[in-house]
Amino acid sequence: MADKTCEGTVTQTYTVITRRGARPVKAEIIHERLVSIFVNGRELATVMCTPCDQDALALGFLANEGIIGSLDDVRAVHICPSGACVDVWLSFADFEPPRRVILTSGCGGGVTFDDLSGEFEPLVSERRVTPGQLWALMARLHQSAELYSRARGVHTSGLSDGEGLLLTAEDVGRHNTLDKLRGKALQAGLDTHDGIILTTGRVSSEMINKARRMGVPIVCSRTSPTSLSVGLAREWNITLIGYLRRNSMNVYAHPERVLQPQTVGKAANGRKREGTPDAG
Repeated sequence: MADKTCEGTVTQTYTVITRRGARPVKAEIIHERLVSIFVNGRELATVMCTPCDQDALALGFLANEGIIGSLDDVRAVHICPSGACVDVWLSFADFEPPRRVILTSGCGGGVTFDDLSGEFEPLVSERRVTPGQLWALMARLHQSAELYSRARGVHTSGLSDGEGLLLTAEDVGRHNTLDKLRGKALQAGLDTHDGIILTTGRVSSEMINKARRMGVPIVCSRTSPTSLSVGLAREWNITLIGYLRRNSMNVYAHPERVLQPQTVGKAANGRKREGTPDAG
């Protein structure tokens, strides 16, 4: 069911010009605005986003930055009437905002406090999937993209257990979709560890870092990764898949988690060995 408080689109009148002439059109376009996240009364970050699920966005951002570990660390969450700010009150009063802020490559400009040059423990996971599972999950992700179907212009991400989509999120910022997923998971009491992330957006370093924070060992995108995200995925034991389309995919890191389909004519059986005479 669609969130009735979500202001995901606005109706605008614009001009369509074709070879046949020009005509006015009234239709939906994606809503984008600044939303500020306050923690214990102090501004922590301001992000460009689609104003839907702002509470999940704020909670997920705090979790993916390592500021909170669970909802036990949160005393209250309040979205201001205008929707332009979210107040999060923690159960501990001695919170100090990180001093170092890193601007990310995300759409609209994201922020992170994590220093990716530090050393982090690789993820440990026995998760395995088949190509068919991933192709089917990406197809379901596209089918679930409600805002995209209405106005285009947004990214969609989903959290899966390998069988179906547990949660989805849409936003103009691809990094925001992962924060919204993490926040929704906290609100629903879902553990993100050992899950699978599927996204329509490019996988850059901040995206793979959010996956690490979520304990997700498999990240799939319909488009490309960056060189840094590939390097981090290899270092952190995360399977990174790009260009996941209808019948193909590129696996850039840890392909052992993707079970290869049985093929006819394996090297040990179907290929003619060197020096073996032709039959007959």
